[in-house]
Amino acid sequence: MSRVALITGGTSGIGAAIAKAFHAAGYRVAVNYAFTEARAAQFREETGIPAYCWDIRDYQACVEGIAEVERDLGPVEILVNNAGITRDAMFHKMTPQQWRDVVDTNLTGAFNMTHPIWPGMRERGFGRIVNISSINGQKGQAGQANYSAAKAGDLGLTKALAQEGASRNITVNAICPGYIGTEMVRAIPENVLNERILPHIPVGRLGEPEEIARCVLFLASDDAGFITGSTLTANGGQYFT
Repeated sequence: MSRVALITGGTSGIGAAIAKAFHAAGYRVAVNYAFTEARAAQFREETGIPAYCWDIRDYQACVEGIAEVERDLGPVEILVNNAGITRDAMFHKMTPQQWRDVVDTNLTGAFNMTHPIWPGMRERGFGRIVNISSINGQKGQAGQANYSAAKAGDLGLTKALAQEGASRNITVNAICPGYIGTEMVRAIPENVLNERILPHIPVGRLGEPEEIARCVLFLASDDAGFITGSTLTANGGQYFT
């Protein structure tokens, strides 16, 4: 029987590409979403992939949502912590609420999703966790102190959990995308994109969501069983670590 993969923030952008890649590869796939019911309905209709609504900032909602997925599909063996938001502002103008919103979603949300799934992975002796971080979690970015801090935190979480999970055949890895051609990025004014972003990407283009999805699919596979605690950068050469 095929393994069960759960992707947070999975109805659009990178998350949707990841979900579709797993589905095409024969996995049983579920996605989580919040606040985007119309988009989720369209995603379900287009893909046939079940989408479940809950707020990953709420631990109990995660516990209940994961339980529903497992009742419908079976134990979650692959978790992709993809959901994330931005609330950009220069630090001297950033509000405590902007800080909390981003950290609670992008970092605490990864804890809230991973923690309830972790015991089952340990008991079964198998698990694959992939955390979607960001180039700005590696190098920082003006106007994104909240986002950069949360995404850097995801990398620390990845490395710590990789050490705890290794003896139970649970791998935990991270991917740091650069600028990817999602709806959000393509909404950037063309002059800003052409003058301030693309010149800093050596390959000369935006990445595609499907390119990130293929990275995730590999890290979740049996072929990647010896890779854990790693950060895969996929940024077109914009930043090297």
